[in-house]
Amino acid sequence: MIRVMVVDDQPMFRAGLKAILNQNSDIEVVAEAEDGIQAIASAKIRRPDVILMDVRMPRLDGIEATRLILGDPEAPPVRVMMLTTFDIDGYVFDALRAGASGFLLKDATAEELTAAVRTVAAGDALLAPKATTYLLEAFTTAPELQKPRTDVVAALTDRERDVFLLIARGMSNSEIGHELFIAEQTVKTHVGRILAKLQLRDRVHVVVLAYEAGLVRAGS
Repeated sequence: MIRVMVVDDQPMFRAGLKAILNQNSDIEVVAEAEDGIQAIASAKIRRPDVILMDVRMPRLDGIEATRLILGDPEAPPVRVMMLTTFDIDGYVFDALRAGASGFLLKDATAEELTAAVRTVAAGDALLAPKATTYLLEAFTTAPELQKPRTDVVAALTDRERDVFLLIARGMSNSEIGHELFIAEQTVKTHVGRILAKLQLRDRVHVVVLAYEAGLVRAGS
């Protein structure tokens, strides 16, 4: 059972999400909150697996609440997916840096929302198409570093660095295994070790780190 908390300052929207998600036998909405402050307190008590977090709320916004929830070393593990009706360009990097594992617009269908919750709960990242487009455009137009920051992957073995770079280029585990002539299960093991060593939550954070450090370039 995937335990979900819904955080939004609009009661009717929260009720709608709760109704949609509770129709699924493998998902249960266990908590609600109307702002970031309530979300922080409720997350400690209700221990959700996934938090659906609105970006713009009174008292404390969703990005800062996400940063505080995920940054608490004593808090139970949880994954956050951001929800918003607003133009997301200005929020993508901040949300990802705060540790969010997903970004979905509120006009998503019930099927898209349910699939997104399952995806994030399974440990994968999910970005709305517009968020993905923004990231690619930002990486393409950003000035290249004169010297790549290889120090950020110094803790990785040579094979783990190979896998890291292929993740950053958007390859799936199956594609990485084919490229490196190793089993897909071996790739999964490497991915887990990479995330643990670099303290990254999921594959999308691998991509962001690789581009920001200049280890890969758009189009490479």
